[in-house]
Amino acid sequence: FPFPLAELPPSEFMQVADSTWLVLSVVSNGRAASGSQATGVTKIARSVIAPLAEHHVSVLMLSTYQTDFILVRERDLPVVIHTLAGEFDIYREESGECVPVTCDDVSNGFLKPKPATSPTLHPVQSPQTRFCVLTVAPDTLPALPPREAGACSQDLDSITFFAFSLIEGYISIVMDAETQKR
Repeated sequence: FPFPLAELPPSEFMQVADSTWLVLSVVSNGRAASGSQATGVTKIARSVIAPLAEHHVSVLMLSTYQTDFILVRERDLPVVIHTLAGEFDIYREESGECVPVTCDDVSNGFLKPKPATSPTLHPVQSPQTRFCVLTVAPDTLPALPPREAGACSQDLDSITFFAFSLIEGYISIVMDAETQKR
């Protein structure tokens, strides 16, 4: 997503590196363990995002009704493929055909990344909070205890969440750790 970085004034808070991001689609019917109950956003967070984060790979995720995507920097692609190859079958598209990717080839058929230039700094801050990813199966909803109407009405008014998705009947919610405790 190249865009002109000169539009924003420099700042000490956020770094934006001049990187090319690749869009990878995530198909959940891979070689994952059959006993795994996680689905949707939770499954991707556990099986894709967490392993990449352990290898210091920045990941952006986009989940739609039909397909889930992750965005990774082009220069991180060899690390992404090496990290995920043990758990997933990885393919690239060539002339409309899916071709398996192996870890043997460092470039994996993609263009080698260009060296990054020095980052431009911008005034954006992120809160010091941890986010939880929760998935609720529809058949467990009746087992969730109801809240008393007047007990925590102030808390109910202030509960916020970062993301919500309903995929194949499963509800995935991303919220901060303090909200999850309530």
